[in-house]
Amino acid sequence: MKPAEPYFKRISIIGLGLIGGSWALALKKLGYAAHRVGLDRPEILANAIASGAVHEGAKDVNEALRGADLVILATPVGKILELLEQLRSSAPSHALVTDVGSTKRLILQRAQELPAGGPLFLGGHPLAGKEHSGFEHADAALFENACYALTPSSAGVMDDGRAKAFLGLIESLGARPYITDPASHDLAVAYLSHLPQLLSSGLASMVAEKVAQGSLPLKMAGSGFRDLTRLAESPYALWRDICLTNIENIQSALDAMVQELDRIKTHLSSRELEKEFDQARKLREKLHEQT
Repeated sequence: MKPAEPYFKRISIIGLGLIGGSWALALKKLGYAAHRVGLDRPEILANAIASGAVHEGAKDVNEALRGADLVILATPVGKILELLEQLRSSAPSHALVTDVGSTKRLILQRAQELPAGGPLFLGGHPLAGKEHSGFEHADAALFENACYALTPSSAGVMDDGRAKAFLGLIESLGARPYITDPASHDLAVAYLSHLPQLLSSGLASMVAEKVAQGSLPLKMAGSGFRDLTRLAESPYALWRDICLTNIENIQSALDAMVQELDRIKTHLSSRELEKEFDQARKLREKLHEQT
């Protein structure tokens, strides 16, 4: 039986790091018969073409956008905001444009400046990152069983055929779509993604100072410490824009965490601490049920 024609026949991926590269590899693995175009540094493009992740590389944004049916902006948040300016004059009007940014409010605000009759924008955020970035860590299976948040600018966006086709595409990659609004998204990820990163980095940084002072033998670090500091391998460059574009929510999450740590500190010698452990264990059980 001949496979159905793909809805998106030409897909341009701007940024072939962990997420963009995984998108390209996942499409290849799926056998989605679209022509894949990538844009990144020459050495990254060479690796992406050699691996079959993309069919060709573009020299610049205008070339990457030319004739595209689906445009995936897979760069850091700050660069996504810049790219949206270029889309105003370069993106095909029939295209669907989406992004993979970890914050959504400012991106959606900028996307609303796209001219009427231009491409359709649908915010996206696959919650499937790793502590390592770069095309060399891209994985065709990265999105399998991962939550993929979609943040339409209005309720009518998801009724558009392009949005429906994209929803079906991410489901075919094994991801679990979750439709929400930009403000709710940014609040949620402040607690569920950004706070864990900062706690991991903060813990590792604090211990590094103690180790440098000679007051802690790092050889005694067990699996618990290693698990908690896994995210500390993430580079600051990856998180700079995230912190800058979600600062109020992150500060609120940090304040809540400080209050929780104070509460734990107060109850170290009382049975009240057991309530914290019980509540934490029940949350972990819920997480296991979702996998």
